[in-house]
Amino acid sequence: MTKKIVLASGSPRRKELLANIIGNNFLVSPSDVDESIDTKCSPQDFVKQLSARKAEATASKLSNSIVIAADTAVVHNGKILGKPRDKDEAFNMLSSLSDSWHQVMTGLSVIDSDFCKIDQTVVVTDVKFRFLSQEDVENYIKSGEPLDKAGAYGIQGKGALLVERINGCYFNVVGLPIEALSRLLKKFGIDLLLL
Repeated sequence: MTKKIVLASGSPRRKELLANIIGNNFLVSPSDVDESIDTKCSPQDFVKQLSARKAEATASKLSNSIVIAADTAVVHNGKILGKPRDKDEAFNMLSSLSDSWHQVMTGLSVIDSDFCKIDQTVVVTDVKFRFLSQEDVENYIKSGEPLDKAGAYGIQGKGALLVERINGCYFNVVGLPIEALSRLLKKFGIDLLLL
């Protein structure tokens, strides 16, 4: 019997990225885990641990499934920038990213719900913002895009206008590093090229 692929995320961006690759050959079952930031661990360990918690929480409710979970963080000067709580916090985040490099890190976990076999990776992409004037930041915030995104921007929308350069995986910045996911799924006997 073929195992179901389950995306343990409510993110419309992750759902869209996966659907672009495999159509509707997957289910969505968002996990409900505490996403508070543990200041004692590195940003890479944080996204890896959180993606594992999401995968395990969803897999524990399922059978005959391969569960995919991801957690993405924007890291600037060693500090994790989560989703802004309000427009003021979005303004401060975007202003701090102006004319500088930051990293986007995604912890990616894949788990077999029947055997509790888990495999993980962390993908890092370096992103350089152009200089942003106060007016640029205010206008971007008015678009409404920043408030539900880590680091207060989305590269797949108007946030692309803020980015000068990236080194690494574009899809990682969106929230689901497709090539890394493909490698992990192959370890579970799933070839995305065949779906």
